[in-house]
Amino acid sequence: MAAGDAEQVRYCGRLPYLCLKLTLITYSTTFWVIGALVLAVGIYAEVERQKYKTLESAFLAPAIILILLGIIMFLVSFVGVLASLRDNLCLLQAFMYILGICLLIELTGGVVALIFRNQTINFLNDNIRRGIENYYDDLDFKNIMDSVQKQFKCCGGEDYKDWSQNVYHNCAAPGPLACGVPYTCCITNKTDTINTMCGYKTIDKERLSVQHVIYVRGCTNAVLIWFLDNYSIMAGVLLGILLPQFLGVLLSLLYITRVEDIITEHKLSERLFEEARQRSAPEFAGAGCCMCYPG
Repeated sequence: MAAGDAEQVRYCGRLPYLCLKLTLITYSTTFWVIGALVLAVGIYAEVERQKYKTLESAFLAPAIILILLGIIMFLVSFVGVLASLRDNLCLLQAFMYILGICLLIELTGGVVALIFRNQTINFLNDNIRRGIENYYDDLDFKNIMDSVQKQFKCCGGEDYKDWSQNVYHNCAAPGPLACGVPYTCCITNKTDTINTMCGYKTIDKERLSVQHVIYVRGCTNAVLIWFLDNYSIMAGVLLGILLPQFLGVLLSLLYITRVEDIITEHKLSERLFEEARQRSAPEFAGAGCCMCYPG
């Protein structure tokens, strides 16, 4: 075989390796940058939240969720970048296993949530009630709850009576807000004027008597029904979350396999070279001083 043909064969043999390496570096770097941005936004939001001393519960704080998500993405992606640059099998395997474990946890959590649907809904409703207790103290939760109630035409978690958990809206509380709900629970009128007291004295009334004034259904069921009605959007969201992780596991597996093949080929070449050198050693030793050197 000519020298040029041999070089071409070696290049073609390394082409899949180079493609996988560049793809994995690009994949890891992309999510590393995204993780850094998410972490930065979360830290900024948490700093702003602490200025106003808002919600004490970390579970309901979007800033805490962003910080945790950013840290996980940043660290895991950094392992992927370092592993793909250094061709370190231990780091590559760690990156693949971490992504696989995260993927399994998410799938398992989704299946468990579907199997125990009633318990999941009760869990969400309980946490929404905890947020309602601090509605006027937590700007993050207030903005999210107001937006959800207006967008999905709902009120409270389980229903509009959840607002009795708030000290200002409880029927035993003094003041104009007692036994009422926020104006975002109100059915929008035709005028541009917003009546912030439209939910006055509605909590202690039956659903049929107030359903023409406020939204009586809870936001948990309203959001679930919306997702079921818009299953294509739900499928897109799930694919957007799960597909990148599955792609990362697949890329890591293929790259690990290729690196292991190259290491095996290198070790085999070294062994063959060592055997050839050992076989040629006696011939040179027997030549002694009569060895001929090129002039």
